[in-house]
Amino acid sequence: MGTVDKSSNAEIIAEVGKYKISARDYARVYEGMYKFYRDLYKDKFDEEMQKKLKIKEKAIDTLVSQTVLLIAAEKNGITVSDHELEEAVMNEPAFMKDGMFDSGVYQNVLRFSQLTPGAYEAKKREELAIGKMTRLIQMSAPVADAGLDTVSADEQTKKMLRDAMMNDAREKLVQAYVEGYKKNIKVKINTQLL
Repeated sequence: MGTVDKSSNAEIIAEVGKYKISARDYARVYEGMYKFYRDLYKDKFDEEMQKKLKIKEKAIDTLVSQTVLLIAAEKNGITVSDHELEEAVMNEPAFMKDGMFDSGVYQNVLRFSQLTPGAYEAKKREELAIGKMTRLIQMSAPVADAGLDTVSADEQTKKMLRDAMMNDAREKLVQAYVEGYKKNIKVKINTQLL
């Protein structure tokens, strides 16, 4: 995923607290979103559609939010152990051959991505910490059951509705947490580089 770059030699798109978001990380997230929407809208995906979807803004917002969650994880003492990191790397499908982790594949994928194992593992550790922080926030979401008893539907449909409501509540809670936490952090976005 690669969300934050602490180095000062890359062109910096944004600063979030002590972290710097590089142009390379921004380009990676932007390209992923661009491909997603292009595949979704196919022929309708023109320049006007791109502007309406605000892909550039969504990409930088995603990176800023991830960085805020990383800062919150650090402040809350959330860490990722070497064992957790190793397990995540070993279970990454991109590094597998015949269903098992393959060191050669790992090295080749990283080389192709122009990453060193150290850089990849540092970013992976950050990604895992962000995931832990996100789950911690989501655990405090209220149980979504409002009014489902009055809905005329079978249990499977009610379960699907309950799950959808719960997922929506969790997502909104994380967004609210990030927005609130951002007020305590200096966030500077270099919009002319977007």
